[in-house]
Amino acid sequence: MAAAGASRRGRPRAGEQARRRRAALEAALAELLERGVAGITMQAVATRAGSSKESLYAWFGHRQGLLAALIEWQAEQVNAAVATALDRSADPRDTLTAIARNLLMLLVGDVSVALNRAAMTSPELAELLLRHGRYTTGPLVAEFLGHLADEGVLRVDDPEEAFQFFYGLVVRDLQIRVLLGERPPGEEDIRVQARIAVDRFLALAGADGFAR
Repeated sequence: MAAAGASRRGRPRAGEQARRRRAALEAALAELLERGVAGITMQAVATRAGSSKESLYAWFGHRQGLLAALIEWQAEQVNAAVATALDRSADPRDTLTAIARNLLMLLVGDVSVALNRAAMTSPELAELLLRHGRYTTGPLVAEFLGHLADEGVLRVDDPEEAFQFFYGLVVRDLQIRVLLGERPPGEEDIRVQARIAVDRFLALAGADGFAR
């Protein structure tokens, strides 16, 4: 019995495993931001996380698997933030402005830029970024735009096309410029740009009398 108890004590509990895995992802993100995708190594991540390479290989399989897990982890947080902003009880203009502001802050932020640059090095990572990013976030917002159309707030026939229109007004070419090295706008500029984009969207797609 004593030996069995020692064995159980030697295995980290599920909560501890999750905490250590999260610490590894946070360390990988820090390495990515500091060194770029080419500078990430399993040893550097393990050292920063206070873990071991063996644990990283057990959790992620290999370096590419670590980067894939990092993309999925960040996408989960982004989609949770967007979902939180989709408050149908709030004023539609305020909700759309919050969505626009979140999209801009996320897409031109250091983390998004680093992950997009990482995805450019691998078709598999690029597919993963699209699947967990655009192809997950887009339907969330499109569904909300569909609700606004049903409620008479918007004049749109296809919510997905409405989202593409909204996204184009919000993001424009800003993300690609930042990816190419241009300095991202500050928070106040982002707030202003988000408000302007929503005003334009509602002026073109809003029901009569809603846009102001």
